[in-house]
Amino acid sequence: MTPKLAFFIFLLVVIAAGSAAAGQQTGRYDAARPFGTLRQQAAIQQEWIRERLETNLPRIMREQGVDMWIVSMREYNEDPVFHALVAPTSFAARRRTIYVFFDRGPGAGVERLALGGGSQGGLYEAFRTTLPTSNDQQAELWGAGQWRLLAQLVGERDPRVIAVNIDHEHNFADGLTAGEWEQMEEALGPEYAARVVRNPRLAIDYLAMRVPGMTPYYRRLQSIVHEVISAAFSNLVIEPGVTTTDEVVWWMRQRVNDMGLGTWFQPSVSIQRQGVAGDLGANPVIERGDLLHCDFGITAMRMNTDTQHMAYVLRDGETEAPAGLQVALDNAKRLQDILMDEIQVGRSGNEMLTLMLHRMNAEGLNGTIYTHPIGDHGHGAGPLIGLWDYQEGVPGRGDVPVIPSMWFSTELQVTTPVPEWDNQPVRMALEEEAEVTADGRTRWVLRRQTELHLIY
Repeated sequence: MTPKLAFFIFLLVVIAAGSAAAGQQTGRYDAARPFGTLRQQAAIQQEWIRERLETNLPRIMREQGVDMWIVSMREYNEDPVFHALVAPTSFAARRRTIYVFFDRGPGAGVERLALGGGSQGGLYEAFRTTLPTSNDQQAELWGAGQWRLLAQLVGERDPRVIAVNIDHEHNFADGLTAGEWEQMEEALGPEYAARVVRNPRLAIDYLAMRVPGMTPYYRRLQSIVHEVISAAFSNLVIEPGVTTTDEVVWWMRQRVNDMGLGTWFQPSVSIQRQGVAGDLGANPVIERGDLLHCDFGITAMRMNTDTQHMAYVLRDGETEAPAGLQVALDNAKRLQDILMDEIQVGRSGNEMLTLMLHRMNAEGLNGTIYTHPIGDHGHGAGPLIGLWDYQEGVPGRGDVPVIPSMWFSTELQVTTPVPEWDNQPVRMALEEEAEVTADGRTRWVLRRQTELHLIY
């Protein structure tokens, strides 16, 4: 047994022991509850939301020249920013929920008003209309009463610039439905409706910008991702010639579920095989000599990860992967280096893509870049750096600039001929979380894959 395999076995024993003794552990870290109880998580998340509202939002509104931001939605048709505005104990809007943010100036800060939905644990000043007794009056209340209240609050504050979430390009800034906008426009009246602007950067930057307390928890979440992938890509899960790719996928899903965590997409495991250029079909058996790839993302505390690693199944008599496969992995890592070097605050996704592809081509790498922000959503708000099928830049969504305190999922691939496989092109697709710090540095949230996972 190799030291690496022994470590994996030890790791799973520790995790299993933590699951069995979840209620008895008194130490700081409980493997069965890596983020604490739900109640403990909620308290932490509440403070994150409070800090985002108190610190990030005023900064963003002033940078964008907006005095008031109105976010209106109805139950089960929530705006994409909803979960980044509300307490962790809120899962949906109630009836109609309207959030109004009004900048009273640097000294007084941004006023936060909630029309429906409550105060969210003290995050908002809640305004409610009195419920009439007759059916006719109730119908009038739910139809126009709430909008009249909004008009009153807006008129009292007299904002010069009012932003709403309508945008043709950016999904995160297009949460105001046609029905809501038509009623809002009527309620505001001609004077204030004329002051409404569509500024996508409010929603995009608010969603993209992290607060410092989130990073340690995100790093822990990423470490769990690495642990699950390491176990999945080992003999603890895979028996060459027997185990199928679907069995590995469902083992990963089950493992995450057993830890009380979630996934935001179905994981995938795929195979590249020497001498086989095409698809191996649905759910192939994993054989010795195969190169494996996984795409795996998990969710906890309203944070999402997105990670891709590569593994090799050793042939009989092999103790390491063919050198050509490691060279192929190193080529993908080199493109990661280029990407990390070119992600800089103020640059747009399209500008960075052009710079990265120029350097990639100059170094003779045959790759593609399709990096995206990540955080509140798996494919998060912020600048897209290419799409896998669109390497000429992404109009609109690629024109957004990098801001401090945001996270990226550095997704890319490099294809390299492998001599030991008769120069068959091999695709090394990697994805790892990176952080743009508050002072503009770019670094890995945890670490990246440097060597192939080996399955004996």
